[in-house]
Amino acid sequence: MRWVWFRVAAAIVASSGVIAGLLVNIDRATRAGQVRGDVLANYFSLFTIVSAILSVVALTIAAGWIHRHPGPSPEPVGIAMAIAAVTGPVILLGIVFNVLLRGDPAPIAATDPGWVSFMDSWATETLHVVLPIYFVIDLLFAGRRRGLPWSSLAIIVSYPLVWTIYTMLRGERVVNPDGSTPWWYPYGFLDPHTAGYGSAFTYIGGILFAFVLLGIAIIGIGRARERHTARHSGSTRPPIGGLPA
Repeated sequence: MRWVWFRVAAAIVASSGVIAGLLVNIDRATRAGQVRGDVLANYFSLFTIVSAILSVVALTIAAGWIHRHPGPSPEPVGIAMAIAAVTGPVILLGIVFNVLLRGDPAPIAATDPGWVSFMDSWATETLHVVLPIYFVIDLLFAGRRRGLPWSSLAIIVSYPLVWTIYTMLRGERVVNPDGSTPWWYPYGFLDPHTAGYGSAFTYIGGILFAFVLLGIAIIGIGRARERHTARHSGSTRPPIGGLPA
């Protein structure tokens, strides 16, 4: 039952990071004289924010199911799939941000009042450090995890792929809120106006390949953990990824 509270706590922390980032964006948009609606639409189009919101939903549903169903039975396939689908994006976000993007604040951050700087730091650390670390721990140690079939890799990769298609189509149709360009992309490496479409699609291909590798690792770890649990408990579980009889 302790994982109920671990998952609830992780959902609360992720929610607080999203709200903190929202307050930062509203304040900066106001000080810069930008249209709030455009800024908020862009904020909720960020891969970090979408992934965090989906994480909150998945963790909350998973925690609710564990609370209502005490015992040793593995979690339903749908819940296992939802947790797996957000685990890869959150972990990769943590890696990419801390390796490539940390220390690259927005120019307006230099004029932030104290409370905005604190909120910005809170959002950054909770969504790019705390949440990825939690999902690694959940993947390795959470009880009642169900192994997934290898075919679920397509579902795990589909969310990043859909977001990428949405972002590339939307980028040319929205104006940068600061008025500098008639387009807006959430991340510089996706902007074809910076280094061309060849560079953008090279990054996209590399990132999707990383998601495939992460998906393989997530599924493999889940299957190995379920086999280990079945051997040591002596219980008869349904086939990995299957439904109970």
